Amino acid sequence: MAPRDQREPSLALRAAAVLVGLSLALGGCAHVKTLSPGEALTPQERLEAIRRAEVWSHTDIRSLDLKAGPDAAGAFAPNESVTCEYREKEPSGHSPKFACETSPGHEVKVKYGPRNAEVFGEVLSTRLFWALGFPADRMYPVRVRCHGCPKDPSHSPEMAGKVVVFDPAAIERKLPGRAMESKGDSGWKWSELGEIGPESPSGARAQRDGLKLLAAFVQHTDSKAANQRLLCPEGQEVGRTGCRRPVLMVNDLGLTFGHAGLLNKNKDSVDLSTWAQVPVWKDAARCVAELSGSLTGSLSNPKISEAGRAFLAGLLAQLTDAQLRDLFESARVKRRSSEPSGDPAKDGPPARVDAWVTAFKLKRAQIVDQRCPE
Repeated sequence: MAPRDQREPSLALRAAAVLVGLSLALGGCAHVKTLSPGEALTPQERLEAIRRAEVWSHTDIRSLDLKAGPDAAGAFAPNESVTCEYREKEPSGHSPKFACETSPGHEVKVKYGPRNAEVFGEVLSTRLFWALGFPADRMYPVRVRCHGCPKDPSHSPEMAGKVVVFDPAAIERKLPGRAMESKGDSGWKWSELGEIGPESPSGARAQRDGLKLLAAFVQHTDSKAANQRLLCPEGQEVGRTGCRRPVLMVNDLGLTFGHAGLLNKNKDSVDLSTWAQVPVWKDAARCVAELSGSLTGSLSNPKISEAGRAFLAGLLAQLTDAQLRDLFESARVKRRSSEPSGDPAKDGPPARVDAWVTAFKLKRAQIVDQRCPE
């Protein structure tokens, strides 16, 4: 055994590393909104909503344009140049982002930067979820001309002229509706998908298992409760807290398409070299999906039913090669290294769309060709 004076620095360093990692992982929880008594659900009301909530609705997959994305109010064309006025606000989380007004009273959240995995990953994942029928916020890949912006809003107040161009950037449009919460940013844990009541939609268990498998497929690492939302879609509200057709959705899919890990690292997401090598199944014989748990996550290595596997397989199989190319081209993966690192000088070469499509199809085959125990 090493002498005491040799062992203590090592223990201290390990403890410091854990604390730093926990601080980083918890960063996304820094902003917690408050709810008035009239807006908050009781625990029982929340549970009843979860038990009957939808996680999926039918889409005509083959007819969808994955390059253009959802054609909804406030949509932007691929790589559209968007002009806006900077609004100084304290952002949540650690990924580079800022608030901007495209017109008076119309504020958008802009994620930016070629080394910000969420600029690419959130476009990829939200567009894939949307195409398959799983509700997700809308992310549009754009170029932003910001009036009054600092050169790097998330890291420094230093100015660089009247207008700063952010390219690549992505603008978020929230799925319309009202968050259903018992407290601010409460969201839902993945274990709560097991709460299925008699009023749940037909096929609810298979659809919920399909959602778990899709989360593993894209390696959704930052799965803390606040990154999932219990939503009452627009037009389904009943009074201040009631809802005819509540929805369970994932509302932050930025750290995806890499390898899930303990600390939710930016460099481990939208990483072709890693994502291509991560198997879909941790234990194929028992249909346990591969998804390493993070310090703050609520989903790890989910066990999938045959009905859930078959459900997702049937959806994924409908995506054409052209749609897959559009998916990766719209996310501008060619501007992301195929092997990102913490040091730009050590990054791998730019990723290729064809390589991403090939990796997607090989991983899809692991789901389509698998059979799970009944």
